[in-house]
Amino acid sequence: MDIEELRTFVEVADAGGVSSAARRLGVSKSIVSRQLARLEAELGVQLLARTTRGAALTEAGVTFRDHAARACAEIDAARELIQPDGELRGRLRIAVPLTFGPTHLAPVLADMARRHPQLHIHASYNDRFVDLVAEGFDCAIRIGYLQDSNLIARHVGPIYGRLVASPDYIKAHGSPETPDELVVHQVLMQGTEPWHFTDGDKIITIRPQGRFKADNGTALMAAALAGLGIAWLPEGITQDHVASGALVPVMTRYPPPLAGIYVVRPPSPHPARKVRVLTDMLIACFGKAPNPVSVDR
Repeated sequence: MDIEELRTFVEVADAGGVSSAARRLGVSKSIVSRQLARLEAELGVQLLARTTRGAALTEAGVTFRDHAARACAEIDAARELIQPDGELRGRLRIAVPLTFGPTHLAPVLADMARRHPQLHIHASYNDRFVDLVAEGFDCAIRIGYLQDSNLIARHVGPIYGRLVASPDYIKAHGSPETPDELVVHQVLMQGTEPWHFTDGDKIITIRPQGRFKADNGTALMAAALAGLGIAWLPEGITQDHVASGALVPVMTRYPPPLAGIYVVRPPSPHPARKVRVLTDMLIACFGKAPNPVSVDR
């Protein structure tokens, strides 16, 4: 029985269809269909019932899916045990933030691919929080502040953020000096999340308001450059605009708490070596990391 056929079946079962599984695997639908057909022919049973909406597991498929997933995991674990320092193989599917990711994280992924030519890296750049398990990701890189949950995260480096606005906005509306003053300003936000600031050892929390929201930091920076309001952004993507005078730091006496870069993965006592290698490369690039923590999806 071919291990790749087992992996393909598990992906189709978890993705809910051939098309979705093909996108996850980075192959054509015809390849996925052929692998499924060979597996069903070898077993002599139908594992999936094709529908107009995708594919649903048959009763035999439900039973076989868990066994197939365990078999794939056992083979991966065995391979790592006997070749702990060997060449990384297989596929690393990773979710990467669109803000900060292409400029700062993509070079690390490219270096990893260069060092490990047998490894297939599939990176999805998006600022939304993906469901790692449901969407079939091995791990994600997340930026900012993380909440408790059942996922496992490793801190790999700090992120320094600051409030910025354009000179035109400040000329028209003034510059807030304290967090209390910020609530009367137009704020550029990713959602309805509260903002936190430090005053010595004290954390100040406010809920700002604004009419412009976007799920991407680059879009928020464009709005700030257009004079639409005040944005909280990582220094790494604002430094050139601050240096040119197109953006001005505001409320510098009350900086946001230090945020972080995290590698997040589904819970498992033994993370895949490809995830550990990526984590070590990110730590080498961005800074030393503390112990793993549980974080939000």
